[in-house]
Amino acid sequence: MHIAIYGGDTAGVALDDIVRAARTAEEQGFHGYYLPQIFGLDPIVTLTVVAREVPRIALGTTVVPTYTHHPMTLAQQALTLQLASGGRFTLGVGLSHQFVIEAMYGLSYDRPLRHMREYLSVLLPLIRDGAVSYEGETIHTQGTLDVAGRLPCPVVVAALGPKMLDLAGSVADGTVTWMTGPATLEAHTIPAITHAAERAGRPSPRVTVSLPVCVEDDVAKSREWANAEFAVYGMLPSYRAMLDREGAGGPGDVAITGDETAVADQIRHLAEIGVTHFGAADYGPQEARDRTRGLLRTLL
Repeated sequence: MHIAIYGGDTAGVALDDIVRAARTAEEQGFHGYYLPQIFGLDPIVTLTVVAREVPRIALGTTVVPTYTHHPMTLAQQALTLQLASGGRFTLGVGLSHQFVIEAMYGLSYDRPLRHMREYLSVLLPLIRDGAVSYEGETIHTQGTLDVAGRLPCPVVVAALGPKMLDLAGSVADGTVTWMTGPATLEAHTIPAITHAAERAGRPSPRVTVSLPVCVEDDVAKSREWANAEFAVYGMLPSYRAMLDREGAGGPGDVAITGDETAVADQIRHLAEIGVTHFGAADYGPQEARDRTRGLLRTLL
């Protein structure tokens, strides 16, 4: 299982600090460095800079919202970043959340599954083949991308419900999750996307899972830290549904925490159930973060 560092929210964070964080992750031996798109630095642009400064570590977005990026434009950006990184980039895309898309961007969130299906019908051919001709209900695109030295990148879809997992498995390269616990991954996420890929005759899907991680002997205290730091994810409907499925009261209940042995066992269990890529979001006081990094490095 690949183990990456999940870079987290970049709001208020300097670009140079992100470059340093990615360089540190590479020097520590981690396989990848992931960035989300929230309301700070743009992850595609940021990772393009990182790709030119940090030469070996794999890079990924977790995730770029589809509604705010035309698929042809996003394909251009992804292909450019893939070239800048020498083939180290994985594009993660997702729907974002209804209140973000409608209240903040003023766009329609109508029928999100249809939107994602049509979006991927444009994005994937452009990335894989450089051309598309598609007439959908909401997206109409005819065009080519002439990117010299084009290197297709893997595309993973943030998929939580069964229909989105079926779509991700049947046409994309896998899925990426956040705040989805191990019981849900084992009983729901991984079987659903694996079955969809098999039915479509596609390779085994990439299953990228990101969770909070903290090595701390006082587990109750550590879970309180996670509930405070990641509180918003306990209120967003899509993540709330996954927490409810897991029987979790809040983000702290799906955090991977405990002493070194307990955390190592929990991460190894993810690999055993079929997780292929793990993004560790270390949290807590700096002493705990340093201890967490030390443990994670023993698992690489």
